[in-house]
Amino acid sequence: MLTATADIVLPTSVIGSLPRPAWYTENLGKETFLTAMTNSHYRGQYEDAVSALLRDQECAGLDIVTDGDCHYDEEVGGQSWHTYPILHMDGFDQDDAQPVPMEARYPAGHILHDYLEARVMPKIVGPIGRGNLQYAAMWKVAQRLTAKPVKFGTITPEILAMRTLDEHYTDPRERIMAFSNALNEELNELADAGCSVIQLEEPHIHMVAARGITDGALSPDFLLEVFNNTVKGLRDKSEVWCHTCWGNPSQQRMFDEVQKYGPALEYYNQIDADVITFESCSSGRAELNLIGERLSDIKVGIGVIDHHTLQVERPVEVADHIREALGHIPAERLVITSDCGMGREGMSRRHARYKIGAIVQGTNIVRKELGLPEAVCRMADDRYSLTVPK
Repeated sequence: MLTATADIVLPTSVIGSLPRPAWYTENLGKETFLTAMTNSHYRGQYEDAVSALLRDQECAGLDIVTDGDCHYDEEVGGQSWHTYPILHMDGFDQDDAQPVPMEARYPAGHILHDYLEARVMPKIVGPIGRGNLQYAAMWKVAQRLTAKPVKFGTITPEILAMRTLDEHYTDPRERIMAFSNALNEELNELADAGCSVIQLEEPHIHMVAARGITDGALSPDFLLEVFNNTVKGLRDKSEVWCHTCWGNPSQQRMFDEVQKYGPALEYYNQIDADVITFESCSSGRAELNLIGERLSDIKVGIGVIDHHTLQVERPVEVADHIREALGHIPAERLVITSDCGMGREGMSRRHARYKIGAIVQGTNIVRKELGLPEAVCRMADDRYSLTVPK
């Protein structure tokens, strides 16, 4: 159900994670969010961090904001995207964390080898349940600090299922569906609390389709079923976003060559979502024509800033990107966002702030050309510059 983007042409947002303020040093670990919020030191740091990141987005003029994923701990390569759910869901032996064997795609001496070594996870020893994810409580903290809609995102079931050692389930499909059912229960509670935008991050449909995988627990057909099961019931209450990209631990590219969405588009045309986002800037705007041709009714989010680089895109570059997308996707179905999150360990908060500003300034250029209302971008208002004019 379109809630946040229903009445906005070319709405702007970011995917989710943002760099932590340097003074935000508290971590949750295995502690539950609600318990941590009884600690005045943690509560103060957490609420101040969320406030600061929301303010950055509001000053830039984004239409839809996020809490920057402030509940994630400071871990190598942004590993907390994986570990937060695993450390807080039922079914794990939390006292016995072990390194997860992984294909050594990144050898010792490569920065992403650290990311592989940081995959130390508890084992699955019983039925997976939602446990103490407490997403609704996190969303409430952010939403009461802003009048703009706060989008809340979470990792997808298949990624969690692939990152764990399993001593309970014998069928990987059963394990994946157990995560899916648990997340569905949690996300419906989040929607019932009033969250207007819920985002599922990184279904692996495009990852496996690009490699020609057609069978087994990671077939595109099964992963489509998993996604739709995970969001079951949500679109009656919230706007559902599906985020896709090609990864960015420590803001690094995970593949030597630009990856292709084309093989997955037939599946993404069947997902039960309102908006689907694509990594577009770092891929050189590749496949905009295919995306426009093959996706019919769903809204399409294009990333217009690159999450891998510290180079801040110029507003005129963003505007040109949007104009090219409009040649394939009607304005009523186009959403403007970032390629991915910017809080996976490698980017400063200042770089992220100006990249966000470029999203809005570039979108405003196109909005003006189309006769649409422009967003207020206070960070770009010359009246507040500290430079003394001549």
